Amino acid sequence: MALTPVAAVAADTNGSATGWAGAWTGSAQGVYPVGYSVAQPGPTGPAGPGNTAPLLTAAFPDNQARNQTLRMIVHPSVAGASWRVRLTNEFGTRPVTFGRSYVGLQSSGANVAPGSNRALTFGGRRSVTVPAGRTTLSDPVSVKVTDAWSQRLAVSLHVAGESGPMTWHAAAFTTSYLSDPNAGDHTADPTDTAFPHSTTSWFFVSEVQAQRQDATTVVAFGDSITDGFFSTMNGNDRWPDVLQRRLDERRSAHRPISVITEAIGGNMVTRIGRTPGGCTPCDGPPALDRLDRDVLDRPGVRVVILLEGINDLGGGNASADQVIAGYREIIRRVHAQGIKIIGATLTPSGGTEFGLYGTPETDAKRRAINDFIRTSGMFDGVADFSAVTEDPANPGHLRPAYDTNSTVGGAGDHLHPNRAGFLAMGAAIDVAQVERFVRQPAVKRAA
Repeated sequence: MALTPVAAVAADTNGSATGWAGAWTGSAQGVYPVGYSVAQPGPTGPAGPGNTAPLLTAAFPDNQARNQTLRMIVHPSVAGASWRVRLTNEFGTRPVTFGRSYVGLQSSGANVAPGSNRALTFGGRRSVTVPAGRTTLSDPVSVKVTDAWSQRLAVSLHVAGESGPMTWHAAAFTTSYLSDPNAGDHTADPTDTAFPHSTTSWFFVSEVQAQRQDATTVVAFGDSITDGFFSTMNGNDRWPDVLQRRLDERRSAHRPISVITEAIGGNMVTRIGRTPGGCTPCDGPPALDRLDRDVLDRPGVRVVILLEGINDLGGGNASADQVIAGYREIIRRVHAQGIKIIGATLTPSGGTEFGLYGTPETDAKRRAINDFIRTSGMFDGVADFSAVTEDPANPGHLRPAYDTNSTVGGAGDHLHPNRAGFLAMGAAIDVAQVERFVRQPAVKRAA
């Protein structure tokens, strides 16, 4: 499937001199509730390909926003004083009108720090209507973030009228807040009184940019393992978060580097789709189709770290050659923009009881793909996640210490590493190499 053209206000391209950098992203993946959410409050929806996530029935009784306010909490990866916010209606079927939108500093829960809440404008106007299949980028707004690790932004959106189908990112691993339906505009409220409902997903917001002349962007591009499945809620301990902290520790000698996560649970490299009975719409647009939107069109991107392919094997029964062909196309398109790309080896999935993830055949394909990543020379660098997560006593399986669920507790599923596994993966990345790639001039290669 190909993505509809989505930029109502064009994003800055890589290498532009506008001084904007990606500070946070949440890949738009489809229409609520189709997707794989994690720790979402609410009853489980009807089973089947059309409805896989728990339903927020109190906030969205008919699966749409209705004259209500959504307070989305996002974690910028760099400090800053001026921001732009992208609102998305990419998967909607009708225009969505945002009557008012605000950005402020979260203090606790749905509370906003006193004096920090600022109104967003779009082309100078307070209200904006985003057509179906489109996005829009706000004007700059001034909110001072001095410490990106201790401060989060609260993006408050008033949906005027009915939204129709809502574009979302299912698994945020961050708690956001919702008003009652028909509660009206509470975007300017500093307190959480009007926000009785919580969600662990992001709705209608897909990007926050920081105005930083000195910052560059690294994109972590992948599936649920990059999205943070089985990491802790609100813990910022996905492997891209670990990488961000490691880069920050060395930042005194270098320009700031912002790591943004463009990952979708279930996502595939190829367009092969799920085997019969699976939920292809749940997986979001394949990496080949969202590469421009989520990587090449983001501002200031200098490095991509790609971890994706296990869903093609375990969910879609693709061949190793099909995944490698997808890698080759991604590498070619990334290099054509003068961006470096690091290949991350696929982590093991032996013992997984759903799909084809746990079979010996899938593991053989995974090993062939990892050999390509390590030895083909097509990637500019390698992050060997397989080496640090695979159990040497039980090849093809995760280390037992990494095979539990840090999100909700209990046993793991043999596919997703836990918090400890993500720490090991983040530590396996050569940060000196990432810094070197960032400092090198961007040289575009022939496509």
